[in-house]
Amino acid sequence: MFSLFNIFRIVAFLEGLSYILLLGIATPVKYLMDDPQYVKLLGMPHGILFMAYIVLAFFLKPERNWPNKTFMFILLASIIPFGTFYVDRKYLK
Repeated sequence: MFSLFNIFRIVAFLEGLSYILLLGIATPVKYLMDDPQYVKLLGMPHGILFMAYIVLAFFLKPERNWPNKTFMFILLASIIPFGTFYVDRKYLK
């Protein structure tokens, strides 16, 4: 089955994807075309994925023995576009 680590990788990917869609598509459509429906559609799933990413990172910290500096970088990567993809490639493979 899925381990907590594999679930974290999936959530990290989906969180990063939802963030890029929110910033790259939904927000420009909202302000350029005055249509907030895409922000409403993507906002809630992104928020849930963001919270899941943070909670799962806290659960995985002792299991993976991440130093504090690495852990803080993993947490901060969730607010940087494409950050979760970098974390997956560098720390989760």
